[in-house]
Amino acid sequence: MNEALLAKYEGKFTCKFPQAIEFYPELLSHADTYLSDEEMDTYLNGANFLCSIGQGVDPVLAYMEVMPEISAHFGAGTNKLISDYAYQIARSPNKKALLPLLSTLSTVCRRIDTLEDLQTYLNLINECVELTQTVIHGHHSIHESPGLIPLLMNMPQLISRLSLDGIRNFMVYGAKNYASSPKEQVAYFALESHDSKAIIQRERVGTTFKKVERHLDMLKTSVWNCDLPFSVFSTDFDQIREPEPYLDDQLLAVPDVYENQNGISGINRYRAMLAHLMGHKRWSGKLMADNYAPHMQLIVSIFEDARIDTLLMREYPGLKKLFLALHPYPEKGRCPEEGISCLRYRATRLSRALIDPDFDPEDPLMDTLRTEFNDILKNEQEGSTTDMSDLGTKYYVRSRQKTDSLPDIYFDDTEVSYRDDNRCIWHHYEEYDEADEIIPNEYESDEKVVDTADSLPPRYYDEWDYISETYRPDWATVYERLHPSGDASVVDRLMDKHGALAKRLKKMIEMLKPQNKKRIRFQEEGEELDLDVALRSIIDFKSGQIPDPRINYSHTTDSRNIAVMLLVDTSESLNQRNPETGQTLLELSQEALAITAWTVEQLGDKFAIAGFSSDTRHEVRYQHIKGYSEKYGDTVKARIGAMKASYSTRMGAAMRHAAHYLEGQEAEKKIMLILTDGEPADIDTKDPQMLIRDTHKAVEELQSKGIYSYCITLDPNADEYVEDIFGSQYTVIDHVEKLPEQLPQVFMKLTH
Repeated sequence: MNEALLAKYEGKFTCKFPQAIEFYPELLSHADTYLSDEEMDTYLNGANFLCSIGQGVDPVLAYMEVMPEISAHFGAGTNKLISDYAYQIARSPNKKALLPLLSTLSTVCRRIDTLEDLQTYLNLINECVELTQTVIHGHHSIHESPGLIPLLMNMPQLISRLSLDGIRNFMVYGAKNYASSPKEQVAYFALESHDSKAIIQRERVGTTFKKVERHLDMLKTSVWNCDLPFSVFSTDFDQIREPEPYLDDQLLAVPDVYENQNGISGINRYRAMLAHLMGHKRWSGKLMADNYAPHMQLIVSIFEDARIDTLLMREYPGLKKLFLALHPYPEKGRCPEEGISCLRYRATRLSRALIDPDFDPEDPLMDTLRTEFNDILKNEQEGSTTDMSDLGTKYYVRSRQKTDSLPDIYFDDTEVSYRDDNRCIWHHYEEYDEADEIIPNEYESDEKVVDTADSLPPRYYDEWDYISETYRPDWATVYERLHPSGDASVVDRLMDKHGALAKRLKKMIEMLKPQNKKRIRFQEEGEELDLDVALRSIIDFKSGQIPDPRINYSHTTDSRNIAVMLLVDTSESLNQRNPETGQTLLELSQEALAITAWTVEQLGDKFAIAGFSSDTRHEVRYQHIKGYSEKYGDTVKARIGAMKASYSTRMGAAMRHAAHYLEGQEAEKKIMLILTDGEPADIDTKDPQMLIRDTHKAVEELQSKGIYSYCITLDPNADEYVEDIFGSQYTVIDHVEKLPEQLPQVFMKLTH
């Protein structure tokens, strides 16, 4: 220790904690390398103050350890700013938050650039305190903020993913929604609740999968002819290592967000990732994983990934820029090779050498294998996964080192973010793989296994919270599937029952069907000669001008251009019976649906039918009864005949999901017709206004997308709430037995 430095500041550090005295010389020497004399005085004064506030030695040591580098980063005034703020916290009911504040400050400051940003960060903490600390009325006393300490403890994770504005939005949402629920507030700021993680996803910097899902789905279908659904995994917290994209027989797993990287935008990162996955689907074969050691699997996967990338760049040259920008460029000699495994580092250098002809691996073996790799793929040859297995095995055997199996692995600059985990190429031997083996029946069960072949991955929708006037992001989970089939003759019998009604409707349909023909003029090829244009062309020709060749006309029907979604509430309350007819509301709904579907089919409009119910926000069930591309026939009738009623009515989430399909239809008019027997409700929502206001918000959202929502309700008490949701866009059917007659008539009035 520099004795002169200790003498220079003798008497200026007055703290009496033994541990502080023990570490003082080392901390002072560290501070001297960063701080001026003036800043050193401020630094020591701050340390002395923290010693005197009765919070123990830990805040003192945390302050003295982190502040020199922070001060050097932000410049003069930083020590005073933090010292003054520490004094403010120490004199408040939240003095226990002082240590979390100081211990996380160094990590936070690495993510912000200016002293003004640091002041903004401290202001955010003040705002959190004001919104969350509790005031005991009548006693004029203020209690500490329950969520402040967990917020500060998790600030390093938050600031690594959110901007300061994003952190403020995250904090304000939690403070407003859980101001009166301390336990839930703590869980929110501790990042333990679904709500907190959903808000983080909403505020993330970068391109979220939600924003580009439609584009990627179209790309996957049109370019790659792939109908596998996407499944989104979280790149959020509480993970030692972020999961990787993958492809299997059931789905494509993709990350929830991509930030810009090396000048490549988030959406282009998604495009590169999708191309690589689709390349595997098109060109990769299977290898028996049990025949390869884990390290050898890594190297073989590198060769196969490079083959896929090479074939993709050959067919789509624009991908080369993306792949090379996103692929690491690990320089020679970066891995220390002593006490650490450099296998991943060597594998990444090999990968770069295989796809980048300008990369010099400075390794004779890599050069040799690169030549063999290129020979396999020359002259438009595609090679095979087996070829890559041979190259990978050869490279690994010749390059392996004793340190490869060390537990400490060098990971820096070795992640190729657009590539998957290669599970699609590895087949694992399992018991009873052999065809002639008989799998023992260890147990028998009468329980019917639900067929999930027609199910799709869940989708998540925001829900409006009218109290905080904010959306709860990804709050409702919608599970969709194809509705099971029953007996189509049930619907035929219902139609026979309403034969007289069908005749009346048929007359109305004939009146609504397009009758007029519209003439389209100025056609080069058409049905008839347009004499006016032809004469004008002859005159132009004889006068030396270029004649107009569009001398024909054709006809087209002035047709309707309407797309309709019939969204049917199938909640438990539909099992109630009509005392006058003895029928259940579900049976009446089936009759009405059958007649309405027949009516719409006769008119020729595009339409779909779906049923919905819910069992809390975690399980909103959405069942496809008829798709837009399906004809109304026995298949659809069989689904209508199999309808059942159960659970609750979370209407807003169902409407948003139905709009996802209706919005994609090309039509001049888009109508969502909702048939229900009661107000929006669910067993996990105590406040009846919560789902009513959310459904009204869903109506507004649909309107902004050009979708007209209309409700037909069988609830005699609907006047109490239905106008709050749909405005004037509803009909209350007081005599429910008239539903089969009135539903198609309402439809025709709306579409006239």
